[in-house]
Amino acid sequence: MVKPLRLKLDRSAKTPLAEQIHHGIRTAIENGVLAPGARLPSWQDLAAQLGVARGTVRSAYEKLSSAQLIVAARATGTHVSDRPSLPARRDKAPAPGSFMEMYQELTAGPAIFQMGVPSRETFPATLLARMRARAVRAEASRPAIYPDPRGELDLRREIAAYLALARGIECTPSQIIITSGFSGGLGLALQVLGLEPRRKVWMEEPGFPFTRHGLGLARLSIVPIAVDADGIDVDDGLQRAPDAALAVVTPGQQAPLGSTLSLARRTRLLDWAMRAKAWVIEDDYLSELQLKGRATPALASLDRAGRVIHVGSFSKTISPALRLGFVVAPPALASRFAETAACLAPAPGPAVQLATADFMREGHYLRHLRRTKRAYAAQADALLKELCPRTNVAIAGLAATLRLPDGAPDLAVAKEAASFGLAPTPLSLWYASAASAHPGLLLGVATSPLKRIEASCERLLRIIDRLT
Repeated sequence: MVKPLRLKLDRSAKTPLAEQIHHGIRTAIENGVLAPGARLPSWQDLAAQLGVARGTVRSAYEKLSSAQLIVAARATGTHVSDRPSLPARRDKAPAPGSFMEMYQELTAGPAIFQMGVPSRETFPATLLARMRARAVRAEASRPAIYPDPRGELDLRREIAAYLALARGIECTPSQIIITSGFSGGLGLALQVLGLEPRRKVWMEEPGFPFTRHGLGLARLSIVPIAVDADGIDVDDGLQRAPDAALAVVTPGQQAPLGSTLSLARRTRLLDWAMRAKAWVIEDDYLSELQLKGRATPALASLDRAGRVIHVGSFSKTISPALRLGFVVAPPALASRFAETAACLAPAPGPAVQLATADFMREGHYLRHLRRTKRAYAAQADALLKELCPRTNVAIAGLAATLRLPDGAPDLAVAKEAASFGLAPTPLSLWYASAASAHPGLLLGVATSPLKRIEASCERLLRIIDRLT
């Protein structure tokens, strides 16, 4: 029996009638309205039914036949092809309690107190949009050839100059590899090092949960190392895992507690790496974006043995939407980094790189950082003013760390706060295990606009009082 077709054609649309017929039948097949084996009218009959030329329907049928959606035979007519039924495509929600659920919750937004996101008020949107448009035109006018997998030379030169000025790192553009943010830099470094599974790696406790999960995906054995007011406790690391092959640290401003790695511990860490032939990945996530005083030089600036892999990013200083970061490879590994980037992890598209290079070369980047630091310092002071009288709170990097009593459900507080447009990050998520975790909340300074701080803090405190 011939399956009746109810196709609606729009003769005023720009889409050709043949394409409309093809799309209508294809959709009916893919949605199960036309089951495998269902007989279709001949193209002559369907043309008469729809009031269109026979060639129009024939063209649609030929396209469906080429896609193996229908089959035509002189003896049996035209039928829907027999093929395995496919489930409807849909984006499934991450499994409850999975890493991706946590990832999506922590990166959702925008929201008040959200971590890791710059201020919208200080973002130079108009200027960057103009530079991006100019860079896109420049990219389109270039010959259609593969770009340098290490990244655009203009940007690598600007980064090298900036690092020498602001972070104390002397390096050449050939040592710099442009990556898709910090995660891209971490992945590239792990590929280059090629550590065997189960090799031990020092990880700050507490430390960035995405980094911890990435090290686990690399099948490394993570050893949590204590952190105090002087940064990662190197002596604790030497006691727990002197044979570790790698340490991942945030020496500038420890994430999330905000302490700066002391000079004595920097020296001790570098000495251990040299003697043990271990590597150190320096996550310089905030660069020189320190609110009080001048940022300390990067750990890599003290490295004379070539054991430090410096990873930087523009996510906090400009925008995470750029997905732009960089690695400074030790001289002995520069060629290996370049080869790995070329074959496995080439740099992002040239346009965003060229725009960022112009932004830096014309002096806008340093001016933007100065303006941003002033705005963030005012917001941090306002947060302390609202929270200090009633909570145990301190500014740590670009976050206010609000401690909660032992056993307090910081996850439940964060979940309820989300329904009011607030996005505090539970401190307990930054620990390797729930048994050693300390409850608390991390409140992003950058996403706490002055005009909203008082009301937002009052709302958050009411939630805390009710749940703790």
